[in-house]
Amino acid sequence: MRHLHKGVSFAIGLAVLGASLAACGGGGSSGTSGDGRIELSIGTFTEFGYEELIPEYERLHPNIKITHHKTGEGGPYHQNLITKLAAGNGLEDVVAVEEGHFSDIIDKSSKFNDLTEIGPKDVTADRWLNWKYEAGKDSDGRLIGYGTDIGPLALCYRKDLLQAAGLPSDPEGVKSLFATWESYFAAGDQYVQRTGGKAWFDASSQLYNSMVNQLETGYLDRNDDLTIESNPGIKAAWDRITGAIQRGQSAKLIAFGNEWKTGFQQGSFATTVCPSWMLGVVEENAGPGNAGKWAVTDAFPNGGGNWGGSYLTVPKQSQHPKEAAEFAAWLTAPEQQLKAFQARGNFPSQTQALSSPQLLQQTEPYFGDTLVGRLYSEQARKVTRAQYKGPGDGQIQENVTSPALQAVEQGTPPDQAWQQVVDEAKKIVK
Repeated sequence: MRHLHKGVSFAIGLAVLGASLAACGGGGSSGTSGDGRIELSIGTFTEFGYEELIPEYERLHPNIKITHHKTGEGGPYHQNLITKLAAGNGLEDVVAVEEGHFSDIIDKSSKFNDLTEIGPKDVTADRWLNWKYEAGKDSDGRLIGYGTDIGPLALCYRKDLLQAAGLPSDPEGVKSLFATWESYFAAGDQYVQRTGGKAWFDASSQLYNSMVNQLETGYLDRNDDLTIESNPGIKAAWDRITGAIQRGQSAKLIAFGNEWKTGFQQGSFATTVCPSWMLGVVEENAGPGNAGKWAVTDAFPNGGGNWGGSYLTVPKQSQHPKEAAEFAAWLTAPEQQLKAFQARGNFPSQTQALSSPQLLQQTEPYFGDTLVGRLYSEQARKVTRAQYKGPGDGQIQENVTSPALQAVEQGTPPDQAWQQVVDEAKKIVK
């Protein structure tokens, strides 16, 4: 549970899109080897926990030889994916796609196989949490991705800072503070007032994205039409977060930036959005000196949410789509996802895995030996729907709303920044 892996790749990957695509490894290598075995290739980024699983699959399937192309950064990997998809060649037989980039291939889904048609017939929707399975479909309902891991949301907070401000600080006591966005920001007002102006949260974009992702419809509807002006929930979330900024609740930090990282050590903020993979990030940045000060609770405003996770797809470029789909299905089976979780901390999306003692008994010493496996399993089940992400959704989130919120933190009036959001979003979705 201490590994930086896929969940952060979308947040930091766009900063390195200009990096050399040569770092993304080779292209597809499907075909037949000299000894008559079927050759398959798989492309992944950062850590999926497949290093031991691939040799195991080869042992179970002596007629299959697998080449693994692994890339260190998510940004260049996904740019390379789009480039090779447009070229019509060079992709692996099985291609991983991070959830934040999944919207980039939705309008190109005809270039991917429908896994319900080519995959094993015993692999059915009930293997996964419903919202994870549904999010792997395109706008026509074709399943183009088998779900791998997820990033169910909770909140991490500094127990000592809340206690010093006279607020509840134990995991049960803070649940009332974190029950709704209204109660969360009300607690933030108390914290700011009682501490003489200290920040309640770290980065406004993370909270705003969480609020928008909880809506039934996001920035685009299933017709891929922009909803930013017609969807009142988006503007309501904007007003709520910018109001909190103006009342001094934000530390005005850029998530994953250097000042944000040191902020964990210095107590620059009291709370942060905490998907399952964030626990390792908090521990790494806060350091040994803050062990036991940070806590996590099974509460998140307005229910739950998800940030992070990926899918395995089979492009139509594959020469062996049936065998590729069987391999992807095996990798996303509960047994293999539990092994990946043990290897790299990737939280599984399979219902059977979420109920396994192996996961439910997982603890995190840095957070007071909290049963984090059980906690995040419960949080994952609180997510009730899969919000459709149309083409351009990720660009709006990263390149439009996040910079606009940073502008508000630097003094730009919220209404002026909102108009900037609307205008820039229209340039992306035409």
